[in-house]
Amino acid sequence: MTTTLSRRRFAALGAASAIGAAVPLRHAHAAEFTLKWGTNVPESHPLNIHARKAAEALKEATGGRMDLQLFANNQLGGDADMFSQLRSGALECFTLSGVNVLSTLLPSAAIYGVGFAFKDYPTLWSALDGRLGAHLRGQITKAGFVVMDRIWDNGFRQVTTSTRPIVQPADLKGLKIRVPVSALWTSLFKSLGAAPTGINFAEVYSSLQTKIVDGQENPPAIISAAKLYEVQKYCSLTNHMWDGWWFLMNRRVWAQIPPDLQETFARVINAAAMAEREEVARQNATLKADLAAKGLIFNDVDPAPFREALTEAGFYKEWKGKFGAESWAILEEATGTLG
Repeated sequence: MTTTLSRRRFAALGAASAIGAAVPLRHAHAAEFTLKWGTNVPESHPLNIHARKAAEALKEATGGRMDLQLFANNQLGGDADMFSQLRSGALECFTLSGVNVLSTLLPSAAIYGVGFAFKDYPTLWSALDGRLGAHLRGQITKAGFVVMDRIWDNGFRQVTTSTRPIVQPADLKGLKIRVPVSALWTSLFKSLGAAPTGINFAEVYSSLQTKIVDGQENPPAIISAAKLYEVQKYCSLTNHMWDGWWFLMNRRVWAQIPPDLQETFARVINAAAMAEREEVARQNATLKADLAAKGLIFNDVDPAPFREALTEAGFYKEWKGKFGAESWAILEEATGTLG
């Protein structure tokens, strides 16, 4: 047995020399595969809670052969930094937004974030667990990554402000609003008359506190976890965009993992994604009351006037051209005609 293990380690070292830092370390008295997983949200977010559960489940399911180490809340750097590390192999796993950082390399990955496209979660999950998701995963794979089947839920996004509630599109006119550094987000809010500014998430709280911007938009779980209610007064339930996180792995790292462990890994991670979705849904049902108790004033929003404003501004026509007819047709299979 000792000889067999030594030969395996020798083979692994030879493979590691061939592809450099992209191969996870194998430890003689620990896990065979130690993988780092970076996330960009606070520790208390359901993504990290279920990531840690997944790490424990993976260790148990593989008899300790795989060790998945979580680095939450931008410990390894911002989105662009972690994406660069993922591509080089310095970071093995990263959960990232298709609308934000992934779209910098693969613009079509942002298509599920088209403004006011999805009316509810059943419509969304049917698309992303169905043909639209398969289409996007195919493109991500062609771009050189390994992507798990189930996308994690960041949630439908709501607009918060310190100045006024957002009820009609006219209420956004001239509003200084923080958006992620993303062409789609910027285009959406410009089309609605706002003055969007791309700011990295780590700087959102201070930007709101110092009035560099008067508003921002995020799902309730983020608003709560990042304590944005401390520097905002109104929360308008716009549901203007949904975003989620694809679980990506470095392809060269994945290739070094035996098929049986690949299968176990994918099963555990996809199950964790489904559990995280359920947790976010539970939180959405309770966070409104919790945030209201902390002083945030809520108002409901009719999406129809906002869709009309986007159509008149040429938003849907522009992005149909950018995403291409094929991807747009697959999107509209789920959403109905846009624009």
